[in-house]
Amino acid sequence: MRRIFSGVQPSGNLHLGNYLGAIRNWARLQSDYDCVYCVVDLHAITMPQDPAELRANTREVAAGLIAAGIDPETNILFNQSQVAEHAQLAWIFNCVARLGWLNRMTQFKEKAGKHRENATVGLYAYPTLMAADILLYKATHVPVGEDQKQHLELARDIAQAFNSMFAIDLFPAPEPLIFGQAARVMSLRDGSRKMSKSEASDFSRINMTDDADAIAAKIRKARTDPEPLPGDEAGLDGRPEAANLIGIHAALADTTVAEVCARFAGQPFSTFKAALTELAVAELGPIGAEMKRLAGDPGHVDGLLHAGAARARALARPILDEVSKAVGFLMP
Repeated sequence: MRRIFSGVQPSGNLHLGNYLGAIRNWARLQSDYDCVYCVVDLHAITMPQDPAELRANTREVAAGLIAAGIDPETNILFNQSQVAEHAQLAWIFNCVARLGWLNRMTQFKEKAGKHRENATVGLYAYPTLMAADILLYKATHVPVGEDQKQHLELARDIAQAFNSMFAIDLFPAPEPLIFGQAARVMSLRDGSRKMSKSEASDFSRINMTDDADAIAAKIRKARTDPEPLPGDEAGLDGRPEAANLIGIHAALADTTVAEVCARFAGQPFSTFKAALTELAVAELGPIGAEMKRLAGDPGHVDGLLHAGAARARALARPILDEVSKAVGFLMP
Protein backbone atom coordinates (compact mmCIF):
# COMPACT_ATOMS: atom_id res chain seq x y z
CA MET A 1 0.00 0.00 0.00
CA ARG A 2 1.23 3.48 -0.88
CA ARG A 3 -0.03 6.16 1.49
CA ILE A 4 0.48 9.90 1.29
CA PHE A 5 0.36 12.30 4.19
CA SER A 6 0.55 16.02 3.58
CA GLY A 7 -0.43 19.06 5.60
CA VAL A 8 -1.19 22.70 4.86
CA GLN A 9 -1.03 25.66 7.21
CA PRO A 10 -4.34 27.42 7.94
CA SER A 11 -2.91 30.76 6.92
CA GLY A 12 -5.91 31.99 4.93
CA ASN A 13 -5.88 33.87 1.61
CA LEU A 14 -5.01 30.87 -0.54
CA HIS A 15 -3.41 32.04 -3.76
CA LEU A 16 -2.17 30.80 -7.11
CA GLY A 17 1.18 29.81 -5.63
CA ASN A 18 -0.53 27.51 -3.10
CA TYR A 19 -2.68 26.03 -5.84
CA LEU A 20 0.07 25.32 -8.39
CA GLY A 21 2.72 24.49 -5.84
CA ALA A 22 0.75 21.97 -3.80
CA ILE A 23 -3.04 21.81 -3.85
CA ARG A 24 -3.53 20.86 -7.51
CA ASN A 25 -0.88 18.16 -7.19
CA TRP A 26 -2.63 16.76 -4.11
CA ALA A 27 -5.87 16.41 -6.06
CA ARG A 28 -4.06 14.57 -8.83
CA LEU A 29 -2.54 12.04 -6.44
CA GLN A 30 -5.91 10.72 -5.30
CA SER A 31 -6.19 8.00 -7.91
CA ASP A 32 -2.76 6.51 -7.22
CA TYR A 33 -2.39 6.73 -3.43
CA ASP A 34 -4.27 6.33 -0.18
CA CYS A 35 -4.29 10.01 0.82
CA VAL A 36 -4.40 11.64 4.25
CA TYR A 37 -4.59 15.44 4.04
CA CYS A 38 -4.46 17.65 7.11
CA VAL A 39 -4.97 21.32 7.97
CA VAL A 40 -2.14 21.67 10.48
CA ASP A 41 -3.58 23.98 13.12
CA LEU A 42 -1.23 22.61 15.81
CA HIS A 43 1.69 23.79 13.70
CA ALA A 44 -0.02 27.15 13.21
CA ILE A 45 0.10 28.03 16.91
CA THR A 46 3.90 27.89 16.95
CA MET A 47 3.42 31.54 15.95
CA PRO A 48 0.89 33.93 17.57
CA GLN A 49 -2.65 33.47 16.25
CA ASP A 50 -5.97 35.21 16.74
CA PRO A 51 -8.32 32.36 17.77
CA ALA A 52 -11.26 33.54 15.65
CA GLU A 53 -9.01 34.01 12.62
CA LEU A 54 -7.48 30.58 13.12
CA ARG A 55 -10.89 28.93 13.06
CA ALA A 56 -11.94 30.94 9.98
CA ASN A 57 -8.68 30.20 8.18
CA THR A 58 -8.97 26.48 8.95
CA ARG A 59 -12.39 26.40 7.32
CA GLU A 60 -11.18 28.47 4.35
CA VAL A 61 -8.24 26.19 3.65
CA ALA A 62 -10.43 23.10 3.95
CA ALA A 63 -12.90 24.69 1.53
CA GLY A 64 -10.05 25.47 -0.87
CA LEU A 65 -8.84 21.87 -0.86
CA ILE A 66 -12.33 20.54 -1.51
CA ALA A 67 -13.06 23.13 -4.22
CA ALA A 68 -9.79 22.24 -5.95
CA GLY A 69 -10.90 18.65 -6.32
CA ILE A 70 -9.88 16.79 -3.16
CA ASP A 71 -12.69 14.38 -2.35
CA PRO A 72 -13.21 14.16 1.44
CA GLU A 73 -15.19 10.95 0.98
CA THR A 74 -12.46 9.10 -0.92
CA ASN A 75 -9.58 10.60 1.07
CA ILE A 76 -9.16 11.63 4.67
CA LEU A 77 -9.33 15.39 5.23
CA PHE A 78 -9.27 16.82 8.76
CA ASN A 79 -7.72 19.44 10.99
CA GLN A 80 -4.81 18.25 13.09
CA SER A 81 -5.98 19.35 16.55
CA GLN A 82 -8.95 16.95 16.38
CA VAL A 83 -6.60 13.94 16.43
CA ALA A 84 -4.73 13.95 19.75
CA GLU A 85 -2.48 11.11 18.60
CA HIS A 86 -0.40 13.64 16.64
CA ALA A 87 0.67 15.39 19.83
CA GLN A 88 1.14 12.11 21.70
CA LEU A 89 3.50 10.70 19.09
CA ALA A 90 5.31 14.03 18.82
CA TRP A 91 6.22 13.80 22.52
CA ILE A 92 7.61 10.30 22.06
CA PHE A 93 9.63 11.55 19.10
CA ASN A 94 10.92 14.43 21.25
CA CYS A 95 12.51 11.67 23.31
CA VAL A 96 14.04 10.05 20.22
CA ALA A 97 15.26 13.04 18.19
CA ARG A 98 18.60 14.62 19.08
CA LEU A 99 19.25 18.29 19.77
CA GLY A 100 21.95 18.27 17.11
CA TRP A 101 19.40 17.22 14.51
CA LEU A 102 17.03 20.05 15.44
CA ASN A 103 19.86 22.58 15.61
CA ARG A 104 20.48 21.98 11.92
CA MET A 105 16.92 22.91 10.91
CA THR A 106 17.23 26.07 8.84
CA GLN A 107 13.55 27.03 9.00
CA PHE A 108 13.74 27.59 12.77
CA LYS A 109 16.64 29.96 12.29
CA GLU A 110 14.71 31.85 9.61
CA LYS A 111 11.46 32.11 11.57
CA ALA A 112 13.07 32.88 14.95
CA GLY A 113 15.33 35.51 13.41
CA LYS A 114 17.52 37.56 15.70
CA HIS A 115 15.32 36.95 18.74
CA ARG A 116 15.94 33.22 18.98
CA GLU A 117 15.92 33.23 22.79
CA ASN A 118 12.33 34.47 22.75
CA ALA A 119 11.12 31.80 20.31
CA THR A 120 8.76 29.17 21.69
CA VAL A 121 9.72 25.57 22.31
CA GLY A 122 6.91 24.68 19.90
CA LEU A 123 8.61 26.54 17.06
CA TYR A 124 11.88 24.77 17.83
CA ALA A 125 10.27 21.32 18.07
CA TYR A 126 8.04 21.88 15.01
CA PRO A 127 9.98 19.26 12.97
CA THR A 128 9.31 16.46 15.46
CA LEU A 129 5.58 17.17 15.26
CA MET A 130 5.89 17.10 11.47
CA ALA A 131 7.60 13.71 11.73
CA ALA A 132 4.76 12.51 13.96
CA ASP A 133 2.19 13.75 11.43
CA ILE A 134 3.75 11.62 8.72
CA LEU A 135 4.72 8.51 10.65
CA LEU A 136 1.48 8.30 12.65
CA TYR A 137 -0.12 6.95 9.46
CA LYS A 138 2.96 5.03 8.28
CA ALA A 139 2.95 7.23 5.19
CA THR A 140 5.19 5.97 2.42
CA HIS A 141 5.29 9.22 0.41
CA VAL A 142 5.12 12.92 1.22
CA PRO A 143 4.63 15.70 -1.36
CA VAL A 144 7.17 18.35 -0.40
CA GLY A 145 8.59 21.60 -1.68
CA GLU A 146 12.28 22.31 -1.64
CA ASP A 147 11.90 24.16 1.69
CA GLN A 148 10.48 21.05 3.38
CA LYS A 149 13.01 18.46 2.20
CA GLN A 150 15.11 18.93 5.33
CA HIS A 151 12.13 18.22 7.59
CA LEU A 152 11.33 15.04 5.68
CA GLU A 153 14.92 13.91 6.09
CA LEU A 154 14.50 14.40 9.83
CA ALA A 155 11.33 12.28 9.77
CA ARG A 156 13.30 9.53 8.05
CA ASP A 157 16.07 9.83 10.67
CA ILE A 158 13.53 9.62 13.50
CA ALA A 159 11.85 6.59 11.94
CA GLN A 160 15.18 4.81 11.64
CA ALA A 161 16.26 5.83 15.16
CA PHE A 162 12.99 4.63 16.71
CA ASN A 163 13.15 1.29 14.89
CA SER A 164 16.76 0.83 16.02
CA MET A 165 16.20 2.00 19.60
CA PHE A 166 13.35 -0.45 20.19
CA ALA A 167 14.54 -3.22 17.87
CA ILE A 168 11.35 -3.16 15.82
CA ASP A 169 10.52 -2.65 12.16
CA LEU A 170 7.59 -0.33 12.79
CA PHE A 171 8.02 2.83 10.72
CA PRO A 172 8.78 3.02 7.00
CA ALA A 173 11.19 5.64 5.66
CA PRO A 174 8.85 8.00 3.77
CA GLU A 175 9.92 9.06 0.29
CA PRO A 176 9.56 12.61 -1.07
CA LEU A 177 7.35 13.50 -4.00
CA ILE A 178 8.73 16.73 -5.47
CA PHE A 179 6.88 18.59 -8.20
CA GLY A 180 8.86 20.90 -10.43
CA GLN A 181 6.90 23.01 -12.89
CA ALA A 182 5.89 26.38 -11.41
CA ALA A 183 6.21 25.01 -7.88
CA ARG A 184 7.58 28.44 -7.00
CA VAL A 185 5.16 31.04 -8.28
CA MET A 186 6.58 34.52 -7.86
CA SER A 187 5.00 37.87 -7.06
CA LEU A 188 3.24 39.63 -9.93
CA ARG A 189 4.89 42.85 -8.76
CA ASP A 190 8.43 41.52 -8.25
CA GLY A 191 9.62 38.42 -10.07
CA SER A 192 12.43 37.87 -7.57
CA ARG A 193 10.07 37.33 -4.62
CA LYS A 194 7.80 34.38 -3.93
CA MET A 195 4.05 35.02 -4.21
CA SER A 196 2.81 35.53 -0.67
CA LYS A 197 -0.30 36.56 1.21
CA SER A 198 1.87 38.76 3.43
CA GLU A 199 2.88 41.15 0.63
CA ALA A 200 1.11 44.49 1.07
CA SER A 201 -0.31 44.82 -2.43
CA ASP A 202 -3.16 42.48 -3.35
CA PHE A 203 -2.03 42.95 -6.95
CA SER A 204 1.07 40.91 -6.14
CA ARG A 205 -0.96 37.67 -6.09
CA ILE A 206 -3.96 35.95 -7.60
CA ASN A 207 -6.17 34.67 -4.82
CA MET A 208 -8.08 31.44 -5.33
CA THR A 209 -11.29 33.33 -4.55
CA ASP A 210 -10.68 36.11 -7.11
CA ASP A 211 -13.38 36.48 -9.74
CA ALA A 212 -12.74 36.89 -13.46
CA ASP A 213 -12.52 40.69 -13.29
CA ALA A 214 -9.99 40.62 -10.45
CA ILE A 215 -7.83 38.00 -12.19
CA ALA A 216 -7.89 40.03 -15.43
CA ALA A 217 -6.92 43.26 -13.64
CA LYS A 218 -4.05 41.64 -11.77
CA ILE A 219 -2.58 39.98 -14.83
CA ARG A 220 -2.99 43.18 -16.87
CA LYS A 221 -1.07 45.15 -14.23
CA ALA A 222 1.56 42.44 -13.61
CA ARG A 223 5.08 43.80 -14.01
CA THR A 224 6.85 42.97 -17.25
CA ASP A 225 9.74 44.40 -19.27
CA PRO A 226 9.79 46.26 -22.62
CA GLU A 227 11.09 43.36 -24.72
CA PRO A 228 8.81 40.94 -26.63
CA LEU A 229 8.51 37.37 -25.45
CA PRO A 230 11.53 35.19 -26.24
CA GLY A 231 11.44 32.12 -28.46
CA ASP A 232 13.21 29.83 -26.01
CA GLU A 233 14.00 29.44 -22.31
CA ALA A 234 17.47 30.93 -22.68
CA GLY A 235 15.81 34.22 -23.58
CA LEU A 236 14.31 34.40 -20.09
CA ASP A 237 17.69 34.82 -18.40
CA GLY A 238 17.72 38.08 -16.46
CA ARG A 239 13.97 38.58 -17.04
CA PRO A 240 12.35 37.35 -13.79
CA GLU A 241 8.91 38.84 -14.44
CA ALA A 242 8.70 37.35 -17.92
CA ALA A 243 9.93 34.01 -16.60
CA ASN A 244 7.30 34.07 -13.86
CA LEU A 245 4.35 34.76 -16.17
CA ILE A 246 5.48 32.19 -18.72
CA GLY A 247 5.99 29.65 -15.93
CA ILE A 248 2.47 30.30 -14.66
CA HIS A 249 1.04 29.82 -18.16
CA ALA A 250 2.98 26.59 -18.59
CA ALA A 251 1.75 25.22 -15.27
CA LEU A 252 -1.88 26.18 -15.84
CA ALA A 253 -1.81 24.69 -19.35
CA ASP A 254 0.07 21.54 -18.25
CA THR A 255 2.78 22.18 -20.77
CA THR A 256 6.43 23.25 -20.69
CA VAL A 257 8.07 26.65 -20.56
CA ALA A 258 9.79 25.84 -23.85
CA GLU A 259 6.44 25.20 -25.53
CA VAL A 260 4.96 28.45 -24.21
CA CYS A 261 8.01 30.38 -25.45
CA ALA A 262 7.68 28.80 -28.87
CA ARG A 263 3.97 29.62 -29.06
CA PHE A 264 4.32 33.29 -28.10
CA ALA A 265 7.78 34.02 -29.54
CA GLY A 266 8.16 37.64 -30.56
CA GLN A 267 4.69 38.66 -29.40
CA PRO A 268 4.07 41.62 -27.06
CA PHE A 269 3.06 41.06 -23.46
CA SER A 270 -0.40 42.49 -24.16
CA THR A 271 -1.19 39.52 -26.39
CA PHE A 272 0.33 37.03 -23.99
CA LYS A 273 -1.46 38.49 -20.96
CA ALA A 274 -4.83 38.18 -22.70
CA ALA A 275 -4.18 34.48 -23.28
CA LEU A 276 -2.93 34.01 -19.72
CA THR A 277 -6.02 35.72 -18.33
CA GLU A 278 -8.34 33.45 -20.29
CA LEU A 279 -6.46 30.40 -19.06
CA ALA A 280 -6.34 31.51 -15.41
CA VAL A 281 -10.05 32.39 -15.32
CA ALA A 282 -10.98 29.02 -16.82
CA GLU A 283 -8.87 27.17 -14.23
CA LEU A 284 -9.52 29.21 -11.08
CA GLY A 285 -13.01 30.58 -11.71
CA PRO A 286 -14.92 27.40 -10.80
CA ILE A 287 -12.68 26.82 -7.78
CA GLY A 288 -13.25 30.32 -6.42
CA ALA A 289 -17.01 30.00 -6.91
CA GLU A 290 -17.10 26.69 -5.02
CA MET A 291 -14.95 28.12 -2.21
CA LYS A 292 -17.43 30.96 -1.78
CA ARG A 293 -20.34 28.51 -1.75
CA LEU A 294 -18.64 26.43 0.95
CA ALA A 295 -17.81 29.57 2.94
CA GLY A 296 -21.54 30.23 3.13
CA ASP A 297 -22.08 26.86 4.82
CA PRO A 298 -19.43 26.60 7.57
CA GLY A 299 -21.39 23.88 9.39
CA HIS A 300 -21.02 21.63 6.35
CA VAL A 301 -17.26 22.21 6.24
CA ASP A 302 -16.96 21.55 9.98
CA GLY A 303 -18.92 18.32 9.54
CA LEU A 304 -16.58 17.12 6.79
CA LEU A 305 -13.53 17.87 8.95
CA HIS A 306 -15.09 16.12 11.95
CA ALA A 307 -15.88 13.02 9.89
CA GLY A 308 -12.35 13.06 8.47
CA ALA A 309 -10.89 13.31 11.96
CA ALA A 310 -12.84 10.22 13.07
CA ARG A 311 -11.42 8.27 10.12
CA ALA A 312 -7.91 9.60 10.85
CA ARG A 313 -8.16 8.49 14.49
CA ALA A 314 -9.26 5.04 13.36
CA LEU A 315 -6.01 4.77 11.38
CA ALA A 316 -3.79 6.47 13.95
CA ARG A 317 -4.88 4.76 17.17
CA PRO A 318 -3.70 1.22 16.32
CA ILE A 319 -0.34 2.57 15.13
CA LEU A 320 0.11 4.62 18.30
CA ASP A 321 -0.77 1.50 20.29
CA GLU A 322 2.06 -0.30 18.49
CA VAL A 323 4.39 2.55 19.42
CA SER A 324 3.25 2.56 23.06
CA LYS A 325 3.76 -1.19 23.35
CA ALA A 326 7.24 -0.92 21.84
CA VAL A 327 8.19 1.89 24.22
CA GLY A 328 6.96 -0.06 27.25
CA PHE A 329 3.89 1.89 28.30
CA LEU A 330 1.19 0.02 30.25
CA MET A 331 -1.70 -0.55 27.87
CA PRO A 332 -5.42 -0.60 28.80
